[in-house]
Amino acid sequence: MAARSGSRCNFWLPKKKRSCANTRIESSLYCGNHSQRSDGQWIPCPIDPSHSVLQENLESHVKRCPLLKQNVALSAQLFYQKGINAGNEEEEDCYSVFTSEMKRNLVYSMTVSKFHQLVKKIEAVHGVICNDIEDSHLSPEACNIWFNKEIDRKLPFQEKHVLQQGSILGNLEKIGALKRCNTDVECSEKDDDVPAVVEFGAGRGYLTQMLADCYGVKKVYLVERKSYKLKADRSLRQKENLVLERMRIDIEDFNLNAVESLQGVPYVAVGKHLCGPATDLSLRCCLSRQDGESPVLRGLAIATCCHHLCQWKSYINKEYIISLGISKDDFHAMTWFTSWAVDDDHGSKVPAVEDIDIIASNAKEEEKGEEVEDDSLSSVEEVVKKMKPMERAALGFKCKQIIDAGRMKWVKEHGLDSKLVKYIPASISPENILLIAGNSSPSLA
Repeated sequence: MAARSGSRCNFWLPKKKRSCANTRIESSLYCGNHSQRSDGQWIPCPIDPSHSVLQENLESHVKRCPLLKQNVALSAQLFYQKGINAGNEEEEDCYSVFTSEMKRNLVYSMTVSKFHQLVKKIEAVHGVICNDIEDSHLSPEACNIWFNKEIDRKLPFQEKHVLQQGSILGNLEKIGALKRCNTDVECSEKDDDVPAVVEFGAGRGYLTQMLADCYGVKKVYLVERKSYKLKADRSLRQKENLVLERMRIDIEDFNLNAVESLQGVPYVAVGKHLCGPATDLSLRCCLSRQDGESPVLRGLAIATCCHHLCQWKSYINKEYIISLGISKDDFHAMTWFTSWAVDDDHGSKVPAVEDIDIIASNAKEEEKGEEVEDDSLSSVEEVVKKMKPMERAALGFKCKQIIDAGRMKWVKEHGLDSKLVKYIPASISPENILLIAGNSSPSLA
């Protein structure tokens, strides 16, 4: 045992609190992954930049990179179209990503007066366009087998996720996009009324699992860039008469209209916590290119999240945001502010947005005498540090809702009735906004 440990890599893994278990290479204390190396010798792999390769080995590596075979297979698929959902941006830097550090630097480089003007603009815009977001915490009867834990015991059960999934489906049922059927026989008799399901950012597929268990869906398409072979997949594949396709593809490159088995088929699109720009890419995927052979979108429910990752280049309703007096730089600043809404474990202490408004207003009244308007005496960084936590959280939530309001408006412009609702209490998840859309329904009025 001692001899074996002596041959192991000496690189310390702080997260695992142990040394690397790989065998070290000859004449080195480290394995090939952790050996001391010069930056000039190593370059990112052109196929998969998440790993690096020695420049002298590059030619041979690109012929056997593990991702190569996957990319070749993907490019041969009819539904693969590079950048089809990326959106149009005429600026030269359209393909650049505005990082969190760049956003922070943008905010901190503002004058104090400009920062205060931006905050006032955000509050004014929010007061006009985000004053009708209702609570819609639903627990549909169709999902009782999940709520009561009458499911396959091999499937992981976490109550907070089940409540979120159930409410998403309940909101789709409320607008008529889903219909409950009590038995498998009844579901079979209503095949024409049972839509296919396209789940974006499907991950482990548990939202679709609940759909299959409770609403009798017959066709399921799981769109996810990463590869998952988990219990939900196995359980779904065991269901009779269920067609399951897992599309391992970036949503940005996914041409939904080119999926042959979906041609002219009614479907609902769902996504639970579609991070940042993934929401914009998914909306564009579903609604940008409609023709006679396109799949028929019956309803849509997307729980948005991670607005701090949103990018101007992919945001779906720039025209609307600009019409509100919000510039590209303002948008980048707002996306950075959104992290303040969820940068702490608020839990049940997160009040409704109306209460946050009151708290923020009171905080401002208290600080009126302390506010420094002279740029030479203060910086935006200092102003931010002096803001009360709930005032920062309030501003973050307002920015998130403005971003989602633009998305909701875009969906309306593309022919669906849509609205934003709080689909779950903030105590379960502060990321509790659901964009719900469908054909004309009183509940969407």
